[in-house]
Amino acid sequence: MLSSSLMAQEIHPSARTVDGLEWDAKERFMVRARLIDVLPEDNSSTTIGGSIDADFRVAPEVDFTYFFTDHIAAELIAATTKHDVSAKNTALGDLDLGSVWALPPTLTAQYHFNPHGQFRPYAGAGLGYVFWYNDDAGPVVNDIKYENGISYALQAGIDIGISENWSWNFDVKKLFHSVDAKVNGGAVRANVDIDPWVIGTGIAYRF
Repeated sequence: MLSSSLMAQEIHPSARTVDGLEWDAKERFMVRARLIDVLPEDNSSTTIGGSIDADFRVAPEVDFTYFFTDHIAAELIAATTKHDVSAKNTALGDLDLGSVWALPPTLTAQYHFNPHGQFRPYAGAGLGYVFWYNDDAGPVVNDIKYENGISYALQAGIDIGISENWSWNFDVKKLFHSVDAKVNGGAVRANVDIDPWVIGTGIAYRF
């Protein structure tokens, strides 16, 4: 007599058993909703001395993953965050440079180490493009412009299965991005290497 697991394979051969949970190998899509915290590691310089400081905030994030195989996947990450910007210890003192929003869509290639287990770690690397928008120069300067540009990403995380299609996710990314900013039409220029850690957790659904 066939065991219950073998009978399940006969009935639905594309199914996989995940510690008592079952999911279909044809379910190639996954969507996640996370809350992320951005921890800055910035290095900057300006033409009037001092440094640029950007305040990072907790924000929602959504990503979409497609599995080409059980182990290989691509993830598209989307989030937008508001940042309060200031210049510290310049020749003109400390300056409030207002605020700006960042939209950095990022595409990573991932390798999933244990795709059929309850604990499914993964690692990835990829590229993004940072769009800066809705900038508000604040009370001190007349205008400030940020140049859009390419970013690079390293990633590691884990999905923990909680039902047939649902899992809980923990994710850590390291982003690398350099931005040039022009204040008052270029009278003052700044270059900022924004290399934050992005730590997130949330829910995932595979279908």
